[in-house]
Amino acid sequence: MSAVPNAADDRYACMRRVTLVGAAVNVLVSTAQIVGGLFAHSQALVADGVHTLSDLISDAVVLFAAKHGSQEADEDHPYGHRRIETLGSVLIGLALVGVSAGIGLNAAEQLLHPALQLAPEPLALAFAALAIFAKESLYHYTMHVAKRVRSNLLRANAWHHRSDVFSSLIVFIGIGGAMLGYHALDAIAALIVALMIARIGGQLASNGVRELIDTALDPEEVAEIRKNILETDGVEGLHRLRTRRMGGEALADVHILVNPRISVSEGHRISEAVEHRLLERFEDMKDVVVHIDPEDDEREAASAGLPSRSALMARLRAQWKDEPMAQRVENVGIHYLNGRIHLELFLPLRNVQEIGQAKEIARRLSDVGKKLPEVAEVIVYFRCEST
Repeated sequence: MSAVPNAADDRYACMRRVTLVGAAVNVLVSTAQIVGGLFAHSQALVADGVHTLSDLISDAVVLFAAKHGSQEADEDHPYGHRRIETLGSVLIGLALVGVSAGIGLNAAEQLLHPALQLAPEPLALAFAALAIFAKESLYHYTMHVAKRVRSNLLRANAWHHRSDVFSSLIVFIGIGGAMLGYHALDAIAALIVALMIARIGGQLASNGVRELIDTALDPEEVAEIRKNILETDGVEGLHRLRTRRMGGEALADVHILVNPRISVSEGHRISEAVEHRLLERFEDMKDVVVHIDPEDDEREAASAGLPSRSALMARLRAQWKDEPMAQRVENVGIHYLNGRIHLELFLPLRNVQEIGQAKEIARRLSDVGKKLPEVAEVIVYFRCEST
């Protein structure tokens, strides 16, 4: 029985297909450019051909990163493998910078030594036009797939194709100028191409490094995320909002403030509402971690040093040993707020004859409970049993 393909397999198949198509086109175009540049005496066309040939290295990086980066999370990689794509984007950027350096050095040498400059043949223009058409088509095809599968790696490769379009366009202009007698234009065109490639490569590498070191999302997007959290019913405030990217996906974690007297289950429901809202309203959002706080633990006194429930109950029982009504406490609610403990005691109403007796019981239990230095408040509730 054949296995049903999952989303990761489909994503990798799309990325693999578009990259192989790009590699095949690059082989054909680069061969035509280099051979045509040699026969047509255009240094700019040869340089552009070498640049196109270097795309094969980028395509190999994309294939490797797409294969491994599209894998689902596992025990060793609980957050998935998308950072492999990020690393691939950095490598592509660095490769572009390296290629630009080589092209720039060759162009500078021709500018410094006019004797090396040759007048290109008209055939060079045809090859430059062919390269422009092929690379622009690759850009649109790759960017379309990148948006569909939400891959920054494919976006990087698409811009790599677009950089080739710009470079080929400048080469076209340079060849045309050189054919009109301005022989230096061919070398100048090659030098401009090198600078453009270096700029795009630097941006790709820089963006990838920013992602690898967990740089936050853009301030405008963070502000919108903050606004949506605060608009969620039950949220009274937030702090420690942190965002980052992994591949083409955004991740966020946040501490939200809720009413300290609500139940654990209601607090959990509010956290799920926040998570659902962000995942629904932000297309790139992949994962949201929400921490529930009853108070702003960045401002209020920490409660970590206060006794646990079991330790506190042991001390309370020791305090209550001489109080008969303490033995009838059915439940104890504990609230850790502002570095102190607030107690809620629940007793059955059947043992109370009148309101005055209830008040006296509540007073005695409160007085005994507040003998513990950590206890700031004791509230006693009498529960009426249902019939």
